[in-house]
Amino acid sequence: MAAGAWRPRGRRAAGGWAPCAALALGWALGWALGAVPPHRCRPDAALLPPPLRRLAGAALLRAAVPRLRGGWSPCQLYRYPPAAAAAAAAAATRPNGTGPCTRGWHYALPAAGLRSNLVTQWDLVCASRWKVPLDQTTHLLGWMLGSIAAGLACDRFGRRPAFVVSLVLAVPLGLGVALAVDFVMVLVARLLFGAALAGAFLSLYVARLELCDPPHRLVVTMVAGFFWIAGELLLPGLAVLCRDWRVLQGAVTMILALLAACWWCPALLLESPRWLLATWQLERARKTLQALAESSSPSSNDGSCHQETLLAELESLSQGSPQPRYHAVCEIFSTRVIWKNGVILGFAAFIGSGIRHCFTRNLDPHLPHFFSSYFVLVGTEAAACLFICLTAERFGRRAILLLCTVLTGISSLLLLALTQYLLDLIVLTLSVVGITASHAVTMLSIFFASEVLPTVVRGAGLGLIVGASFLGKAAAPITAIPNSRGFFLHHVVFASFAILAVLSIMLLPESQGRSLPQSLQDGESQRRPPLFHRPPREDHLPLLAPHGIPHDYSRLAASTKRMLGSPAAPRET
Repeated sequence: MAAGAWRPRGRRAAGGWAPCAALALGWALGWALGAVPPHRCRPDAALLPPPLRRLAGAALLRAAVPRLRGGWSPCQLYRYPPAAAAAAAAAATRPNGTGPCTRGWHYALPAAGLRSNLVTQWDLVCASRWKVPLDQTTHLLGWMLGSIAAGLACDRFGRRPAFVVSLVLAVPLGLGVALAVDFVMVLVARLLFGAALAGAFLSLYVARLELCDPPHRLVVTMVAGFFWIAGELLLPGLAVLCRDWRVLQGAVTMILALLAACWWCPALLLESPRWLLATWQLERARKTLQALAESSSPSSNDGSCHQETLLAELESLSQGSPQPRYHAVCEIFSTRVIWKNGVILGFAAFIGSGIRHCFTRNLDPHLPHFFSSYFVLVGTEAAACLFICLTAERFGRRAILLLCTVLTGISSLLLLALTQYLLDLIVLTLSVVGITASHAVTMLSIFFASEVLPTVVRGAGLGLIVGASFLGKAAAPITAIPNSRGFFLHHVVFASFAILAVLSIMLLPESQGRSLPQSLQDGESQRRPPLFHRPPREDHLPLLAPHGIPHDYSRLAASTKRMLGSPAAPRET
């Protein structure tokens, strides 16, 4: 292929990858805004006896705030008996108990690079500490609801409209978070902001996959994952530059606004021709494929001949104006194979996300600072992404998903039963392995689902599976509430679920090297091969054929012609 033919392809690849970095900034923003800095009560001279009220500096601090192991008490002040009730002046200078803070708190700033965040803005500590996990859970629930809603919108209105509308909505909602005047307004705005970001993430994920040939789906998706990780790594530097949580939220929102302004251009993200053909929108599919071919093919007679043949076939199919046919998500529940695959992969994604908190909690004693634990978590995510790149194409999706689930379950069970008997280094190693494996389980479950779900319901089905992964994440902040007894139960339940997930994954079909299923009938035709059987692979052809149109779009056009010429076959129930 001529060198010039790669330029449009690179532009479309950037159109599918670059937004991931901006979306990752919005995703990781919540953890910086809710970082709890070390804190202590401010001394209250009114609670001290008259002889101690003239103290200042360190002497006043020692007289007013109890000293605990590792620092000052974060939530208590000394209480002294009234001077009139004291038998002697010396007795009046001795505390007889403790009580809550009365003059607010002193924070050790910056926290996560910020001199002001949600915790310091509204004193979300001590009696109000439960509001921090409430904020994190609300944000995650927003991502879950946004994934489900965007999936439905993708299958009804298209991948590109869902992506653009989600980006446009994220801008005013992000400004609403930055301009919030109370904590309740922050909760509502962050719920809706997370939903908008989730809509953009899901629609972009589906559109990017459907523009790829089978040999390139994994690589293109994992490169997008590395862009996501790069966005997460940019957040600490951006937080240090902004210093204030409102400025940081505004900066991320402006990046999303710039993204929405640029990606309004259709050349950066085309509508999925696969979805247009699967829903019988033949005229729109013909125009989209023509634009794809004209921007990618070299000026050769052979390439022009191929273009004209395919586009003429599509134009002949569109005669008679066939009506578009859309499918509801409820149709998934009437199919046996698709329903089974979706439930298993959604369960695996739920386990991979929910069990991660069981490992990250073991890192807190070794990585007490926000940045150290944050970079370790992002590093394990990058390691999981690289591992999938190197192994999933060679050994198959199902085998690697099974391996990562086994590693997650074994690490979790060992930590659950033997933490108090193991050396700290072994506990730390098992935790890092468990975090990496759980990241791989979540990422590979979502990618696996995108390959086995039919095009006509891929958005809605994938939205449910991505929503299940965020539901698993949403359970973790609740167990982080101090004095909560839910962590042990959380660990036991998810460790048991991980073993069940190992057994369920064996029932999945392999998707490596296969064409994406287009209709519900295609999805039902998938069957499970032997566990270690390597399925036949298609030729490793370029992402775009020499005539500029992905190879399997010709097969999709032929399939559409057969559907138009005969009534729909009954589905297996």
